[in-house]
Amino acid sequence: MPNAIVDVRDLRKVYRSWSWGRRREVHALRGVSLQAHAGEVFGLLGPNGAGKTTLIKTLLGVVRPSGGGASLFGLPAGSTQARQKVGYLPESLRVDRHHTARSALRYYGRMSRMGPSEINRRSDELLELVGLRGRDKESVRRFSKGMYQRLGLAQALMHDPSLLVLDEPTDGLDPVGRNEVRNVIQRLSDSGKTIFLNSHILQEVELVCTRVAIMALGEIKAIGPIAELAKSGQASPVFLRIAHSETQSIESVRSVVANHPVVDPATSDPADESVELVSVDQRPSANEWTMNVGLSDQAATDRLVDRLRAANFSILHLETKQASLEETFMRLVNQPSAVEAEPIATSSGHATDSQVTDEISA
Repeated sequence: MPNAIVDVRDLRKVYRSWSWGRRREVHALRGVSLQAHAGEVFGLLGPNGAGKTTLIKTLLGVVRPSGGGASLFGLPAGSTQARQKVGYLPESLRVDRHHTARSALRYYGRMSRMGPSEINRRSDELLELVGLRGRDKESVRRFSKGMYQRLGLAQALMHDPSLLVLDEPTDGLDPVGRNEVRNVIQRLSDSGKTIFLNSHILQEVELVCTRVAIMALGEIKAIGPIAELAKSGQASPVFLRIAHSETQSIESVRSVVANHPVVDPATSDPADESVELVSVDQRPSANEWTMNVGLSDQAATDRLVDRLRAANFSILHLETKQASLEETFMRLVNQPSAVEAEPIATSSGHATDSQVTDEISA
């Protein structure tokens, strides 16, 4: 796509190793495809072992894929030209303890081949951005983890990259530290930076990301805005309170909900609609019932309302409940993978058991 900053197409990574005298292969990435667009905060969400860090290392050129491809800014992922446009905050940044915040930024600026005047200018800007101005001459040994992470964001931004890749930026932080990092991410997004964020903390992703990809066992289970993900693949719960006449029975309302043919009014063809009647209960008032119904979308809700009114039921109250990101996440990651790792008899592309364990644990 023209404005895709990160473009991943059918990316695969297989690690091969010896275990107890047998060769085995582990599929870390199984045909991953996704795009992150200019100016958005794209979240990569998944449990440990999902393949998130393997994907990030492939984008940065640290890991070579087994198949498929990836590009950044239309350039091959891992190429020198692409990496010059990327800032990276690893999950566990290490800064030598003799450094201050300013001297650390000077060090990283030199690594990016920046001149002294440019380093000083950028250091002043970034220390202000991440809230470390006035603390820039203190030893990093005195820094809290939140301050350390904000320094990590500053070093990733030192050469003014267009894409910022953040690997677990709030992991291990207290609520104050997480809030500080979130605020910096929001300011960066507002300034037009594209942010690719890897995390297993659902609440953080929900607060800062515009779109999310959910990964499990090396596969993309779903991708899109959080609100759309919550609606995908399952019926949304709808609560109704209805009034009825003395001649109408519970069986009649069950029939309206569960047995009425569903037709698309635009084509007169059967509609693709999932209707699940969870319960119908009589309220203390003899003329009211409560209903819990699972419906596929808003159009299905509208059609149900029309059917109830046509059957002379009065709707007193209607309420829909959207699934939370946590509920969606658990539903998706619990889906079994199509292909499991198994022993093989090939001799190419071997990795040590420790390498395989390190990558799969990510």
